[in-house]
Amino acid sequence: MDTLPIFLRSTECRALVIGGGPQATAKVRLLCQAKFEVTLIAERPCDELAGLIDQYNLSHLNTAFSPLMLQQQDLVIVADTDPELAAPIASQVRQLRLPLNVVDQPSLCSFFFPAMVDRSPMVVAVGSQGQSPVLTHYVRRRIEESLPSALEPLAQLTADYRQQVKQLIPSTTDRLDFWGALLDGPLPEQLRNGADCGKQLMEQAIADYTAAKPAAGTVFLVGAGPGDPDLLTVKALRIIQQADVVVYDRLVSPQIINLIRRDAQQINVGKSMGNHTLPQEEINRLLVKLSRDNKRVVRLKGGDPFIFGRGGEELEELVQENVSFQVIPGITAASGSASYCGIPLTHRDHAQSVTFVTGHLKSDTLDLEWQSLARPHQTLVFYMGLTALEIIAAQLQAHGMPADTPVALVYKATTPDQRLLTARLDNIARRSKEEEFRSPSLIIVGSVVSLSERLSPLDSGNLGSDKPATADRRAPINPASPLRTTDGVALPLD
Repeated sequence: MDTLPIFLRSTECRALVIGGGPQATAKVRLLCQAKFEVTLIAERPCDELAGLIDQYNLSHLNTAFSPLMLQQQDLVIVADTDPELAAPIASQVRQLRLPLNVVDQPSLCSFFFPAMVDRSPMVVAVGSQGQSPVLTHYVRRRIEESLPSALEPLAQLTADYRQQVKQLIPSTTDRLDFWGALLDGPLPEQLRNGADCGKQLMEQAIADYTAAKPAAGTVFLVGAGPGDPDLLTVKALRIIQQADVVVYDRLVSPQIINLIRRDAQQINVGKSMGNHTLPQEEINRLLVKLSRDNKRVVRLKGGDPFIFGRGGEELEELVQENVSFQVIPGITAASGSASYCGIPLTHRDHAQSVTFVTGHLKSDTLDLEWQSLARPHQTLVFYMGLTALEIIAAQLQAHGMPADTPVALVYKATTPDQRLLTARLDNIARRSKEEEFRSPSLIIVGSVVSLSERLSPLDSGNLGSDKPATADRRAPINPASPLRTTDGVALPLD
């Protein structure tokens, strides 16, 4: 986001509009409705604009633009103006650091007009930073369709009871829960029957809350999934947005972090190789401390918290300290990576089982049951194994796994940066270095990987394999080009 959406208190603000056509007309009408003091520069205003001049008794200058006209203005709008004439005007405005909008020329603008839903005092604004007005209006329409018809009296009722509820419920999260239950419940419908019905329901809700004992601090252990925010469970999203404080790991994607409430405290405890922001024991104690401050705490983990997420260790501490908790599972990285790359983890003709294995090195080695892991007709998924890739490949071959066994490396699965590399077991380590793979990457081993050529979405970030891609299934991919994933389908960004 490189624009800041704000609501400007427009009374006693002065706006200069340059232009006399339909674009200027639309902007003048909007400014007048918002009670701006408008000055119009138009040598030949169109008929509709002339009507607005009379209706609102606007100051109208029937002359060409002069920089002196910018004095004592709070913002400037240029409309219905030749681009060659708009550019020097914009330059003059920028020198004075006045907010500027040039209609249909986003490169000259310092602010943009959003598409609006006006149910005053409730106003919803939607913008695309001037890039896609069509999409902006589409989103506005969808929002407007979803809003209750009684929005204006609803806004008035919530305003009337705001201070009373704030005094009754000091916690921001608990207050949001209180209002959410009302707004998602019968309150909007009750207002159709009159303001008195709405007030009766409010009074009853306040009485019920007063009679109930507030809940103590709770820790929610939430799986954030492999990266795509659309893969969050409905419950996970709701809990994240209700949190007072979120303790999150390195593997939680920025798109999911952006879903956290702006007033919630965010604590990064992410770990990477050789760099532990906070040791696990301290994380455990932190969760206990935050819960005892009567906060709603979300411990946010990439993937699923119980699959190589050390969630069990954190819960043991919470149980020992008698802290209330809930676990909200997430899609694990193995499932997300495989699905987005067209690799079924099990398949009747290839693998009758799947094994999740830690690839984390201890003392530069891996102490695993290699004989069991090398058995045929199964799929192996190694978490945190990129550094140990040479050891994994060598040990599996030493214990009988064929050298030509297909292997997949998946980097940042389900995100716009997803990359997929397929190779043989005997050369995957070399290929990963050639392609400069880095963490977080998942390793999938087994004949199911061979199905990726046929089953993966088009342009899924495949960097190539030992076998040629099927011509009718895969277009050429630029490995340097990021990929956007939508509903499980990876699409290249232009």
